[in-house]
Amino acid sequence: MSKVCDICGKGKMAGKAIKRRGMAKKDGGVGQKITGRSIRRFAPNLQRIKVNLKGVIKTLKVCTACIRSGKIVKA
Repeated sequence: MSKVCDICGKGKMAGKAIKRRGMAKKDGGVGQKITGRSIRRFAPNLQRIKVNLKGVIKTLKVCTACIRSGKIVKA
């Protein structure tokens, strides 16, 4: 099952989770140091909804940004 929006094509994106140690300067410390970076994935918020596409009702996986912006018409 792919995690891709059927309307706009939005899919998974890669990013990094950054681990830090130390106290922040605003709290009286000497600053935070980065101790590690690990790769992580950001998945889109997909919903399975019934869509009216050119008079035909289909069930599609659509991201919430497309639902809110009005790119689709719900059945």
